[in-house]
Amino acid sequence: MIKGLKNIVVVALILALITITFTGCGKDSGNGKAGKTGTSLDKIKASGKIVLGTSPDYPPYEFHKEVNGKDTIVGFDIAIAEEIAKDLGVELEIKSMEFGGLLADLKTDKVDFVMAGMTPDAERVKEVDFSTIYYNAEHGLVVNKKDIDKYKEISDLKGKIIGVQKGAIQEDIAKEQIESPQIKALGKVSNLMLELKTGKVDAVVVEQPVASAYVKGNDELYMTDIVFKDEEGGSAVAVKKGNKELLESINKTIERLMKENKIEEFVINANEIMDNE
Repeated sequence: MIKGLKNIVVVALILALITITFTGCGKDSGNGKAGKTGTSLDKIKASGKIVLGTSPDYPPYEFHKEVNGKDTIVGFDIAIAEEIAKDLGVELEIKSMEFGGLLADLKTDKVDFVMAGMTPDAERVKEVDFSTIYYNAEHGLVVNKKDIDKYKEISDLKGKIIGVQKGAIQEDIAKEQIESPQIKALGKVSNLMLELKTGKVDAVVVEQPVASAYVKGNDELYMTDIVFKDEEGGSAVAVKKGNKELLESINKTIERLMKENKIEEFVINANEIMDNE
């Protein structure tokens, strides 16, 4: 009788262990498959919003503008981001930060995607995934207007103090295409332009649409005819590594906007907004 009771207890324990094992296997493994915690895209749709990380000191891509008495981040990157959110059926939330911190916040899930005139260069591709290129621009040079005659060719920049945005593609361009440059990298383009006006840098390398925007708003600055080569150029949307479904959705939106010629329209509108400031 006691032997039989012992056998019953052993069988019960085995059944309990089997139940626990299979229950554990049914929990989320973190791969985002249906029926579990869901993918990043599922979470975005469930929350009703998608969070954009950007550095709004880069007109006409993204910049501050007073709209109906309220400081608002606008620009053609923002217009594209709004279309991405619309196609997903969610609201767009914008988080402003310095350019150099954007990918760190993306990798730690503080933002869902990044748009900041960002080029998918070899180093960034190791860290995050990128959409198809949605806009191409050449890189130009801004100098103080009093120095117009000093800088006619790239060779004139030898050994000069060159301002670039920290972590941006222009930092590599300046190092590779200017002989012995003294690089001064700052987080914000607006601060670089201030450094240029006060003589703390000799020139600033920046994308031409951005250069044009700053020169329009400041009589002390001048955009030269110097153009820098950028074989890997172009702006793309960044998402966290492996976020395949969100990336596919973003690419569909970009493809639609390009077919409808909307991106060029957004660029024109952003420039008009700046002209009306």
